Amino acid sequence: MEKRDYYEVLGVAKNASDEEIKKAYRQLAKKYHPDLHPDDKECEEKFKEANEAYEVLGDPDKRAKYDQFGHAAFDQTAGAGQGPFEGGGFSFSGGFDDILNSFFGGGFTRSSSRASRNQPTKGDDLRVYIELTLEEAAFGCTKEFSVTKNLTCEQCAGTGSASKKKTTCKACNGTGMQRKVTSTILGQMVRETTCESCNGSGYTVSDPCPACSGKGIIRRTVKETAEFPKGINEGQSLRKAGKGNPGTNGGPNGDLYVSVRLKKHKIFTRDGNDVLQTVYLTYPQAVIGTTVKIPGLDGDIDLRIPEGTQNGKVFRISGKGVPVLNSKSMRGDMLAEISIVIPSRLTEAQKDILRTFDQATDNVLGSDSTADPKKGGGLFGRRKK
Repeated sequence: MEKRDYYEVLGVAKNASDEEIKKAYRQLAKKYHPDLHPDDKECEEKFKEANEAYEVLGDPDKRAKYDQFGHAAFDQTAGAGQGPFEGGGFSFSGGFDDILNSFFGGGFTRSSSRASRNQPTKGDDLRVYIELTLEEAAFGCTKEFSVTKNLTCEQCAGTGSASKKKTTCKACNGTGMQRKVTSTILGQMVRETTCESCNGSGYTVSDPCPACSGKGIIRRTVKETAEFPKGINEGQSLRKAGKGNPGTNGGPNGDLYVSVRLKKHKIFTRDGNDVLQTVYLTYPQAVIGTTVKIPGLDGDIDLRIPEGTQNGKVFRISGKGVPVLNSKSMRGDMLAEISIVIPSRLTEAQKDILRTFDQATDNVLGSDSTADPKKGGGLFGRRKK
């Protein structure tokens, strides 16, 4: 299958800025992340394709090479970032060096012996998402959770052999690679491929472990714990070093990232370290003033409502919000927005009381119902003058 243009993969123009490339990659990575689409092979492939494109276009030197030589400048098996025709699984002998030097102005060197494929490699990182309540995130908590991952087989100690013995592959001498030489008019062309005998591991096993079928790893669901600090917020993560998938050939384990998702609260809305809530008042409470109890993160709060409080007024209660992450004493604020409840069904007796009240105040709006009494409009404004 022909590889797509990297600019096309990220959906940006060839003259896109570094920031535009980074922004496009982040959007694709978020859209196709495997954690959001488990067992979706198509999303997994698109995620890998976006990563590969950004690995090149996100690096100025690699991007310059790609702009000049295209995909020929890189090879996925050896890793992006090598020069034209290097790392592509090919090496040349004979008179080909001079031909390349004449085309590219010199600087081409003959490929030296390949590094072994059987090198220590770090294991894959893993990510899990844990839901916390607003209170748990605000004041910290410890959570136990399950994660499915690869584990080193204890029965064979990861060797894949029942006797815990591995033999160096004779076909590739432990390199995990095989060379095939083809003669051409330009000299000999050497192509390197994964060793078929050991599947690139560099070792063979004559007595496969029955517990892991000779793979050296087993798939298990295990229990882990994470201690979330005070003030942690949506989207932030904890890193548990070495708790990811095991490495290969003696490489270190990957890491486990525990990301936070906040549950929706029935009263509060979090905004950074501030907490917002709506406080409902009756019309008399707003006009005359009162003191009401409102809920807080760590207990009820007495909120004084002054006379003439208007609908939509926001009261800020200092230091009653979420603790600041990594701070011993700093906290955000509680913001209480007033919402005056207007009754929709009244008895005639109740209506008469309101009519009497309206007459007693001489209708503060006067005849001009569009005038703002606070700005001097209407009868209220004329009386004030």
